[in-house]
Amino acid sequence: MFKLFRENVRIALGSIRTQLLRTILTVLIIAIGITALVGILTVVSALENTISTKFASMGANTFNVNQYGNVVRRRGGEERVIINPIISYPEAVNFKNKYKFPFTETSVSFTATTRAEVKYEATKTDPEITVLGVDENYITNSGLETNSGRNFTPFDIQNNTYTCIVGSDFMKGLLKDLNPIDKIISIRGAKFKVIGVLKEKGSTFGNSQDLRVLIPIQVARSLFTAPNINYTISIMVAQKEMIDQAIDNTINTMRKVRKLSPVNDNNFAIVRSDDLINRILSITQYLGIASWIIGIITILGSSIALMNIMIVSVTERTREIGVRKALGAKKSTIAFQFFIETLLIGQMGGFIGIIFGILIGFVIASAMSFAFVIPWGAIMAAFITSFIVAVISGLYPAIKAAKLDPIEALRYE
Repeated sequence: MFKLFRENVRIALGSIRTQLLRTILTVLIIAIGITALVGILTVVSALENTISTKFASMGANTFNVNQYGNVVRRRGGEERVIINPIISYPEAVNFKNKYKFPFTETSVSFTATTRAEVKYEATKTDPEITVLGVDENYITNSGLETNSGRNFTPFDIQNNTYTCIVGSDFMKGLLKDLNPIDKIISIRGAKFKVIGVLKEKGSTFGNSQDLRVLIPIQVARSLFTAPNINYTISIMVAQKEMIDQAIDNTINTMRKVRKLSPVNDNNFAIVRSDDLINRILSITQYLGIASWIIGIITILGSSIALMNIMIVSVTERTREIGVRKALGAKKSTIAFQFFIETLLIGQMGGFIGIIFGILIGFVIASAMSFAFVIPWGAIMAAFITSFIVAVISGLYPAIKAAKLDPIEALRYE
């Protein structure tokens, strides 16, 4: 059996060499379809990996109390739009004092400004620095880490010390070539001592996560006064298994803080750190489906081209088939010969398509700053798809060749 298989492979390769140009064109047609499929799936995989990396930094055991959840609220028709009140500072502090669920840490923070100018001696930044007012638990609850220096302590927060923690981009700009620890920077005329530098986070969809300064929350409230400041409450649970109980306890505590009666709906939202990730990743599933549709349409044309070339090959080699049958070749042997030839052409097209698809996906992912990953799923899908295309395309020509009458085949000119 192995000898027969090897002989058929040899004959198939010989036939491919004799019709080299036609084979190359057929392989390229198949490769184009596989390239489209693998290329799009590679970009989608890179996008999903980037989203997971960027948004999962808070961890699956963290959730926030926000004014609204991650939903789109629409007006129109009979729908009533509910306007939730902002989370004020007294409410946030009251919640933090009342919330006593075990193995949790609660943080209160707010964005003071997104366009601050920071100075160090005679050097200053463009007004594009984000300043956040935070407490001692903000960094751990947000999945951040200090690259050098230290985090805020309860003493820093309770005594409103003029200390700050800066993003890693300050090492490239304002504090370039300097040890930033204990340096004094100026924000809105106030002097802050740098006690820590955050690890680099990169940018998310073009927005830098490293151009920010963290300062104690009460100091931020005194420097950046604005009406209707909305605060964020973040809770981190030590054990992921307890997160649902912690959320239930959070809802009860927040309802007490806002003095809601049992008949009133919640006028706040609980947003899990992995909720936004799941929502965005669910959108990328549609991209995957679209890539399969595009790939299948292209591959359909490839399968038609491959079937056509094999039918032509059977017609051109009618006399050869007649000779082989006259020498005792069975129908199954003839069919197997053409089937193997089709499989070889299909797999060559698939292999080339996979290489080009990965390369194109890598180039697009790099250009869009996505975190490239080898798309093993796309590679397996491409191999299986090219195999199925070859089987379907080679079935009819192989059966046609096997059914040829040897006498009529020998008369063929």
